[in-house]
Amino acid sequence: MPPRRPSSRSKSRPRRSAPRGNPAEWPLYAAEVLRGLEEVARTELSAIAGLDVLSAADEEIRFRYAGATERLSRLRSVVAVYAVRQWDVPRPRGLLGHQQLGELTSWLRGVAEQGGHRSFRLSAAGRETEVMERLSAEVGQALGLPEHPEEGELRLRLRPAPGGTGWEGLARLTPRPLSAREWRVCNREGGLNAATAYAALALAGLRVKDRIFNPMCGSGTLLVERALMGPYEAMVGVDIDPEAVACARANLKAAGRSVEVAQVDALNTGLPPRTFDLIVADLPWGDDIGTHGGNAEMYPAFLREMHRLCSKGGRMVVVTHELRLFERVAQESPWEVRELTQVYSGGHHPKIYLLTR
Repeated sequence: MPPRRPSSRSKSRPRRSAPRGNPAEWPLYAAEVLRGLEEVARTELSAIAGLDVLSAADEEIRFRYAGATERLSRLRSVVAVYAVRQWDVPRPRGLLGHQQLGELTSWLRGVAEQGGHRSFRLSAAGRETEVMERLSAEVGQALGLPEHPEEGELRLRLRPAPGGTGWEGLARLTPRPLSAREWRVCNREGGLNAATAYAALALAGLRVKDRIFNPMCGSGTLLVERALMGPYEAMVGVDIDPEAVACARANLKAAGRSVEVAQVDALNTGLPPRTFDLIVADLPWGDDIGTHGGNAEMYPAFLREMHRLCSKGGRMVVVTHELRLFERVAQESPWEVRELTQVYSGGHHPKIYLLTR
């Protein structure tokens, strides 16, 4: 089961020059980010020509951008991106005025036309109040979009503007969050959040000459995200569960990427030593997958086998929520271990570790 080379290498694209004009007058946006991934998201945003990062706080990065919003829909480290518009009104009731309501609906119509949204919802503190109910009904009617309070695609968030002067609206640019990848046609319990997978790979560093191994690949999130990030020498994923292998293959096919995925026990691959330069692993947390007792036996064996398979000077990135167990067994292993970040995603707070030989 030798690692397979990617079927194609991504071609370099000409870098577009930044738009002219005063950046202070460029449209305002906000990116929703998982806590712990702010620096990864800032780095991805900063690489876009015509984008000026303003601030990062409270799981949000605000920026101005003069380019096409379609480029923002390809961001991979953020949960969602919102267009931002502010109104100088003391209370939400002021948005029901003729001029303000017209500005609000015209702005939202432009977002919906570009994003292809088919329904609407309003998210705000006091959403059940008479004013908010009326505002939601007025906007939905003006846009000609049905209201879906829980699943509406055009999500409008209303909140006090920073500094306490007026109110601001945030309209999500895409019908679904960016973290809900279009390639995910198959999902499994315990699947890794795609933004977290992207961040782990970005923090590991992208090297064209990497031979990459993804043990216990599950639904293939790490495989797909790395395949989409650019060229590499070779990559292979394995899982002992045939259903996981089929799921990973389906997601890779949906993403348009060819990567070898095999039904193999990651702890008994039969591969020679030093086969891989980068190992990326989302280890069982003992929550949706695995058990705490089983992990206590598996983690030490896993670290030993991956150390055998990793090349001299190679590295491994691990995502896990079994923090005490992993840190204890890693300290007793031959690896050098460094914590990169802790991610807060729903009720889970996994850490991303970098291990080097």
